[in-house]
Amino acid sequence: MPTHHTIDYIEFTVTDMAAAQAFYAAAFEWEFNAYGDEYAGIRSGDGEAGGFRVGTPKAGAGPLVILYSENLEASLRAIVDGGSTITTGPFEFPGGRRFYFRDPSGNELAVWAPRKRLVLKSAICGDLR
Repeated sequence: MPTHHTIDYIEFTVTDMAAAQAFYAAAFEWEFNAYGDEYAGIRSGDGEAGGFRVGTPKAGAGPLVILYSENLEASLRAIVDGGSTITTGPFEFPGGRRFYFRDPSGNELAVWAPRKRLVLKSAICGDLR
């Protein structure tokens, strides 16, 4: 499990998925997990360190830095209370929920949290997970 509020994932916007994968595979021996035609995860050990998403890169913008949070709502409140602006979300995605914000210098970052597991309690059986 990632550590709270650390960099967990870097997301690159690419214009051509096949060309991006071919370049990074040849240059750095990266391997990928395909999630359709518009997204691919960059494999790292047992998980992923980042991803490619098809789109138009914004002029002057770099990869999207994504921070992990143990409590997405608390992180959002801390960012807003600190004077930052939420630019998108929070919203659901296949791995959980996330939102985007701009730091005081105008850099856009994201924060994500995994889906919460439901724990059902039963007087007869105890915890059901």
